Amino acid sequence: MSKVNGARSGCKDVFHAFLVKNAEYDGELEIPKIRTSCDIPNRVILFSKAIRSKDYDQWVCFYEDDVSFERIWNNPIRYLPILKKFKGVISPDFSLYRDMPLVMQQWNVYRSHAIASWLNENGIPVIPNIRWGDERSFDFCCLGIEHNSTIAIGSHGCIKLLSEREWFARGLDYVVKKVRPKIIAVYGTDPDYIFDKYKRNGIRIVHLDTDYNIAHQKAGDV
Repeated sequence: MSKVNGARSGCKDVFHAFLVKNAEYDGELEIPKIRTSCDIPNRVILFSKAIRSKDYDQWVCFYEDDVSFERIWNNPIRYLPILKKFKGVISPDFSLYRDMPLVMQQWNVYRSHAIASWLNENGIPVIPNIRWGDERSFDFCCLGIEHNSTIAIGSHGCIKLLSEREWFARGLDYVVKKVRPKIIAVYGTDPDYIFDKYKRNGIRIVHLDTDYNIAHQKAGDV
């Protein structure tokens, strides 16, 4: 599904239509599609640290509090030259809390995909991050994702509590069945009790060190 997003004379672009000027859409919600990079992240750096970093041999990710990267939605053009210096970007991880109104969850998925689609248009390799809440979000969080490709997910803070772990595992099952990824890049722990069945089915699991783990590794080297 495609759509023309024309500029309206005299109107301020308050919803950032320029991000999806050349986008294609998926589903009734018209979530922008993301072209997935064939490259695999070697290392990742949080967006809030990337804007000050000179180490560009890594991918930028957004597995941190939304307040730390809301600025990329508010002013994406400002950060484009910075992101272009890195090897690629894992699409923004806007929150999908289960007690968040559903329309806000849908909006956050849209925003993530709109930014990712725009980064595609600007020549930046992108891997789509998929985030879900409860079963209401399982389907629309998969919209706009290429099948039989690579996805990224964040497990950090999602599987420590048994109640959270159940929702994480259920959502991941749905995502895998829906988009059939060949590779899952995991920011956080990737315990066998959740991921072993995917490995047995031929899905490659790529572990991405969290900022927390990297900090502790460095402290141990001192």
